[in-house]
Amino acid sequence: MRIVVVAVTVLAVVAAPAQAQMGGRRHGNDGPKTEKKAPEVDEKAYKAALERIPDPKEKYDPWGGARQSEPARKPK
Repeated sequence: MRIVVVAVTVLAVVAAPAQAQMGGRRHGNDGPKTEKKAPEVDEKAYKAALERIPDPKEKYDPWGGARQSEPARKPK
């Protein structure tokens, strides 16, 4: 009888984490799903917004802070 109790206890301890991972409910059809409509993108408004962005006056240098702006010159 003691062996049966120990075996049931071991099975319960092993099965508890598996039950926790499954969330305690079945993952079948949960009912009717409502589809969320994404907002429609207005192409004209998008292009107008892109045109309002000003052009940069000078070219952007992503490494500008990591190196000197002009190379070091060797004395003659």
